[in-house]
This record gives sequence, C-alpha cells and structure tokens, in this order.
Amino acid sequence: MSDIIEITDFSAPELDVYARLTEAQLLNRFEPAKGMFIAESPKVIHRALDSGCQPVSLLMERKDITGSAREIIARCPGVPVYTADEELLCNLTGYHLTRGVLCAMRRPKLKTVEEICAGAKRIAVLENVMNPTNVGAILRSAAALGMDALLLTPGCSDPLYRRSARVSMGTVFQIPWTFTLSWPEEGMRQLAGLGFRTAAMALSDDSVSIDDPKLAAEEKLAIVLGSEGDGLTDTTIAQCDYTVKIPMYHGVDSLNVAAASAVAFWQLRK
Repeated sequence: MSDIIEITDFSAPELDVYARLTEAQLLNRFEPAKGMFIAESPKVIHRALDSGCQPVSLLMERKDITGSAREIIARCPGVPVYTADEELLCNLTGYHLTRGVLCAMRRPKLKTVEEICAGAKRIAVLENVMNPTNVGAILRSAAALGMDALLLTPGCSDPLYRRSARVSMGTVFQIPWTFTLSWPEEGMRQLAGLGFRTAAMALSDDSVSIDDPKLAAEEKLAIVLGSEGDGLTDTTIAQCDYTVKIPMYHGVDSLNVAAASAVAFWQLRK
C-alpha cells in the first residue's frame, strides 16, 4: 500500500523533483544512473509503468487519490504519494495540474543503436529537432504510422522531457529510441552497416517525390528529418542515399517537421 503524505512544507527536499529541479538537472548527464524524469497524466504514467519504468513518488490533488489516479496508486505499492488541494499544488509547481497526476520516475538505461534497430525495417532519424513538442508529436506519429524505432542526434530535445512525453501520449515508452553519439559521419556509417538506406526529407533540385516506387521498395529505410528552422544540414543531405520531397500546393514551401513526419511515415511505411 502506498503512503499518502499531506504536503505541509513546500521546501521539503523530496518535492524538489517537482518544483525546483530543471529538466537538465533531472537528466543528470554526469551520473546517468541517477537520472529521473516526470511523467504527467494517467495515460503517460500507465504506459511508463507498462514499459518497466521505476516510480519514485507521485504528486496529485487529493481528489485524484480515489479518482483518476486510483489504478496508478494500486500499481505503485510502497511509493509515496504527495497530495494537497489544487491551490496549494499550484503554488508548489507554479501551474495548474490540468492532467491531475505527476510521477517522478527513474530514467531507463539508454539503448544502443544496434538494439533499437534489431529487426527494424523503417526507422526515423531526427537531426537537431530542439522543440520538445515537436519531438513528442513525431514520436506519436512514429508509433501510430508504422515506424519501428527512432534515432536522435545529440542536438535534439530529450524525449523524456515532461512536455515531450506528454505530447507523445506516452508512446515514448512504446517505440524504441536512442541517441547517436556522432552525426552524421559515424551515424550514417552505422546505419549503412545495419543495412539501411537513408532518405533525407528536403527540398532540392534533385529531390524525388515521396511516392517514388523506389522508396517503397527499399527493404530497410531510415527517414531523416531536420530541425525546425534550417532543416537538414547540407552535409547530411549529401550523405543520404535519397533526397525526398513532399509535393506542395498553393505556394506553401514546407510543413512543420512534426506534420511532415506524419506524411512521410504513412507514405513510406513497410
């Protein structure tokens, strides 16, 4: 049974994870084994638990103990549950808990590229996608539209940032993902060694249309998407096997990277 703890002291160190630690501090790059993240909303927490993530504590409004969080509490025996009324929690976190429940969890060990690509036919590669909302939306599309795994370059926002995990609707815990340590040279060589051909999503004179039959025929394909502002680097585009465009109309030159990912994943799924 979980220990229900009424919040009386906002300065208690066990509440730092919810109120005072930044995302970078939670990540703890210097001691990865001690890293944590915050899962927000019952759906995200359930999917994190389903994937084997270890809960450390829960924070919720008092009404949620017997409401939306009842099943979560039952799944987390012995985990402390911090609670108070909505107004007090808003003072602690600085915002209203519109989704009711927060859960501090241990970060899972990061997988290798080989591990996430084992058996994969279609993967997505994100190059320097820095907006957590976009990363979360791309994860959700990747899980829903047939991608087997997701690879992120070091310049990307972390998929376990609170907003990213929430926007993904917890699919961050359902689709394999990891970071590549060196991109593009080493990362490209690694993908080629694993049998993947690479498709850079970019507008250029030699781009092929996304419905080109050659793309669909590839046994293993990595779909490479670039940053929100500048897109893919010239170096990455030059090293990819294909440069691929989504045909546009009415003078629109491009789509947001999250929207483009959904189109690409659907069209190029295996």
